[in-house]
Amino acid sequence: MTLTVDTFISLAMANPLNAEITARLPDLGVAQCMLTAGCLFQAVWNHQANRPADHGVKDYDVFYFDPDLSYEAEDRVIRAAQGLFKDLGVNVEVRNQARVHLWYGQRFGRPYPQLHSARDGVDHYLVAGTCIALEVATGELYAPYGLQDVAEGVLRINPLHTEPALFAQKALSYQARWPWLRIVAPGSAE
Repeated sequence: MTLTVDTFISLAMANPLNAEITARLPDLGVAQCMLTAGCLFQAVWNHQANRPADHGVKDYDVFYFDPDLSYEAEDRVIRAAQGLFKDLGVNVEVRNQARVHLWYGQRFGRPYPQLHSARDGVDHYLVAGTCIALEVATGELYAPYGLQDVAEGVLRINPLHTEPALFAQKALSYQARWPWLRIVAPGSAE
């Protein structure tokens, strides 16, 4: 499958929740606001599997970047988002990427680098091809590793987040839902 940016966005917006969330996000008033992760790229795999675009989407991730590292500032945005999206009946997870390094170690048991933008957060997903986000202010698709892996169903480790055990867990989770996905072992020549 050839996957252009326009085709990708069209497939992602075939999920009416992506379209609605994207339309409402400017009301949060946060900088570097991005809709990201599975709600976007899973629409492509669902299209290839002849499933509804929203099939199997667990949550809708929103990244933003605010240099205010206080829990209170992020909590205000999270609460505003809860009110903004409560009628949709889905889990919209909003996170300030400037704060991730403050809580990641406690939650996941290992350190995490301090991020300097919302894009930095996208850059650190475990699976390279899933590093994809839609910038709300511009409508620009951010995909530092391109769209070919998503189009071809290839799951390979992200060179910026090389944790083979976590990668394998995530890749196997995707493959359980879309059995045709192909896992490329870390360090393989492919």
